[in-house]
Formats: sequence, structure tokens, C-alpha cells
Amino acid sequence: MMPRPVELVLAVLVAILGGALLVLWPIQAPPPAPDAPVMDEDPLMEPEPEPEPEPEPEPEPEPEGPLLDDGLDPVAFLPPGDLAPDSGVGQALQINYAPQMRFPLEAGQAYANSQVYGHGGYLGPGGGQCDAENYSYAWRDNFCETRGYATPLCPAGTGHQGQDIRPASCEDARHWAVAAGDGVITSVGSYSVRLMSPEGVRYTYLHLDRDSLLIAPGDEVVRGQRLGLVSNEFGGNATTIHLHFEIRMAVETGQGLQNTHVPPYLALVESYQRLLTEPESEHG
Repeated sequence: MMPRPVELVLAVLVAILGGALLVLWPIQAPPPAPDAPVMDEDPLMEPEPEPEPEPEPEPEPEPEGPLLDDGLDPVAFLPPGDLAPDSGVGQALQINYAPQMRFPLEAGQAYANSQVYGHGGYLGPGGGQCDAENYSYAWRDNFCETRGYATPLCPAGTGHQGQDIRPASCEDARHWAVAAGDGVITSVGSYSVRLMSPEGVRYTYLHLDRDSLLIAPGDEVVRGQRLGLVSNEFGGNATTIHLHFEIRMAVETGQGLQNTHVPPYLALVESYQRLLTEPESEHG
């Protein structure tokens, strides 16, 4: 058993030590309230978003080149009604009267211009029919050029009734004329072939070589079918090598509804463009 004085000394030491611990021991802070935001001592700043890159400009489409014919020559067309100088007054206000028509020559190389007022024509500037100017662009309307045929849609009331078209080369009986649409051959004359469509549109072909004709009156033909070769036949006389092409239908002429010749120029222009740009199956 420990002596009494020692016990007292120990008790005093324990008391002193306990007080020192109470003074020096850190007091733990209470936890934050559940809804109180917890702040970091050194919060990090959020980085600014990087700017979105500007979209690259789309490349501009390359300009399309000129329309080329089968001979790789650039094609050009004068406006409707623009006739050869001193050949009459044209009809400038035209529409396409046969928008679904197939071009009446098989090949995609042809030259629409006047055979009377061109080189080799009896009212032309001289030279022969095979002059290079006759076989070059631009195309030229000659529906209303001065002739004596009744043509109500021309300013003079008379005109040519159709359009002259030279084939790819100045060669007789070499280039095929073809059906502008489905229909029936209604007549074959000494230098003419007439084709009637189911819609009542009549297409006329003049100056085909008779010995080359592949059709007869009453034959049904389909769009693009060969009819005959372009020639210079003119009822026993010779003209220049060309196709004279006409479209006739019932239209309002300003003097009532008439079955008459209509300007074929725009129908020829647009069908020629299709011939040069669309697959064969699409234009016939």
C-alpha cells in the first residue's frame, strides 16, 4: 500500500496534467449544415470555353463549259424572230409549241439557218451551199422570212411556214431524219413526208431522198425512228441539201382558232439541247 503523502502528490500531478490537456486539445468544429455550400479553401476557376472554329466556306461550283455538239463545237442560238438581214420581219414573241418533241435529225450536229438567204441560195450573199458559214453557229430563225405562203402567226401574214436545218455536213443522202414523236405517217409526196401525232400535231419533212425512205402512208412510227435521208429533192428540181421542218396544229391566231403552221424554232432549240445533254433513252 502506497504511503499517504505519495498518494496526495500523485493526485495533484494527475489534476495538473488533466487541466493542461483540456487547455491544449483542439476543439473540433461542428460539421456544416446539410444545405450549406461547402467552399474549398482554394477554388479553381472554370476555364473559358474555346471559340468554335469558323466553318470553312463551301467551294464554289466550277462554271459549266459551253454546250458542245457531236463535233465538239460550242453551240449558240440567236433569239427567235431574229431573221437574216433584209429577209423579212420575224415573230419575236414565240413559245415552244411542241415541248416534248424529239429533234428531227438523228445526229447532234446541225445548223438551222436560211437556205434561200444563205450562201448558195438564190437571194444569198453568193458562194456555194457548202460554204463554211452555212455550217457554223449561231442558229437563226427563218419561219417568217419573206415568202408567199400564208402564215397567220407572222407579222406580214405570209412567210416560210417552217425552219431550214442543214445536217452535219454538206453531203447528199447521208444524214438521217427521224420521227419527232410517236404517230402515223399520213402522206408521202414527191419530196414530203407528213407525220401526225396522237395529239393532232402534224410534223412535215421536206427534201428527203425518196430512195432512202423507210416508211409509207399508214405506217405507225415511234419517236426517234428513222424516216429517210436528208437530200435536195424538190419535186424534180434541186434545192440545197437541208431539211425543211414544219409544225402544224390548232391554235388561236388572233383571228379565231385555226389549224395552221406555228413557229418551230424554240421547239427545235430545246429538243436539240436535250439531244446533246440527255441519254438517248430519254430523248428517243
